[in-house]
Amino acid sequence: MPSLPSFSGLRGRSARTNGRVAPPVPVPLSAYVVDCGVYIDGKRLPGRWTHTDAVREVRKRREGFVWIGLYEPDEEQIQGVADTFGLHELAVEDAVQAHQRPKLERYDDTLFMVLKTVHYIEHDSPDTANEIVETGELMVFLGKDFVVTVRHGKHAGVGTLRRQLEDDPERLSMGPSAVLHAIADMAVDSYLAVTEAIEDDIDEMEVQVFAPRTAVDSEQIYLMKREVLELRRAVMPLAVPLRRLSEGYITLVPEEVRSYFRDVEDHLTTVSEHIASFDELLSTLIDAALAKITLQQNTDMRKITAWAAIISVPTMIAGIYGMNFEDMPELHWRFGYPIIIGVIILSCLLLYRILRRNRWL
Repeated sequence: MPSLPSFSGLRGRSARTNGRVAPPVPVPLSAYVVDCGVYIDGKRLPGRWTHTDAVREVRKRREGFVWIGLYEPDEEQIQGVADTFGLHELAVEDAVQAHQRPKLERYDDTLFMVLKTVHYIEHDSPDTANEIVETGELMVFLGKDFVVTVRHGKHAGVGTLRRQLEDDPERLSMGPSAVLHAIADMAVDSYLAVTEAIEDDIDEMEVQVFAPRTAVDSEQIYLMKREVLELRRAVMPLAVPLRRLSEGYITLVPEEVRSYFRDVEDHLTTVSEHIASFDELLSTLIDAALAKITLQQNTDMRKITAWAAIISVPTMIAGIYGMNFEDMPELHWRFGYPIIIGVIILSCLLLYRILRRNRWL
C-alpha cells in the first residue's frame, strides 16, 4: 500500500465524474494503524478517531488520554503522528528501524520504552526443530495524555490486551502509565511462558543425553543454546528500565502504578534466573554429549581392533602358505588343507571368545 506524507485515521479520496470533483469518501484506518481510541475516566469514547481529532478532544476536556497503535510504520507514515504528539526524532528513528535493545529513554516530557517480545514456536521434538524462539519488538511512547505503541513482528499484538484493559475502567483511569505497565506485564508473562516451554525441551534433551545406548545429536543442543542466548538478549536488558520505573525516577509514572512495576520486575528476575540456569545446564549437556560421543568412538575403535585381530589369523596363515616354497610342511599332504582350515576356524573362535569375555565385542 503506498505510504502517505502523514497519517490521518480517515483520509479523503476524490474522483472526477463528468468533469466534476466528487466529495471525499472516507476510507478505513491505514494498514499500519491498528487502533486509535480516546479514554476518559477509564472508558473509551465511542466512534472512530484520527490521531489529530483524538488529541484535540482530550486536550479540550483536559482529562483522559489517547492510545494509538501502529504496526511496522515507515518513516514517512509515522511522521504525522510524531508531529502531533511531539515525539523526539531520535526515538522516532529507533521506532521505525527497530532492532533495538530493551531500554527506557526520556525526551523532555515524553518516555520512550523498547521491549522485546518472544514467541515459542511449536514443534514435535527439540531434535527436529530448526527454530524455537521467535523475537519481535514493541516500542511505547508515553506522554501526559497519550500512549503510542509501535509493533514489529506478527506475534507481538496488543489487541487482546487493549480489550482486557477496556473491560477494567478502574485500571485505565490511572492514565497512560497503566497502559505501559500492562504492556510490560504482558511481555514478561510471555517470557515466563516461553521459559516453561523451553524447560520441557531441555528436560527431554537431558533424558536423551544420559539415557544408555542412545544416539546424541550435539548440534541440536547447540541450537537450543543459541535460542536461549537469543532469549537472554531479549530479557536481561529490561531489568534496568523496570527498576527505573519502579523506583520513582520517572515523574510520568504515579506512585500507585510504581508498585505494579515492582511486581513485573520480580517476575523478570525469576525469568532471568531460569535463563541463567538453562545456559549452565546446556553447557553441562554439551560436555556430557561430547564425552558420550568420545566414549562411543572408543568403543567402536575397540570393536574394529578386535575384528582386525580375528581377521589377522587367517590372513597370517594364508600368507605363510602362499609363499610358494617347494619344501613346506604338509604342503603335499592329503589332510593338510582341511587341518589348516580347522586351525584357522578354531583360532578365530578362541580369539573371538577371549575378546568377547573382555568386552571388546
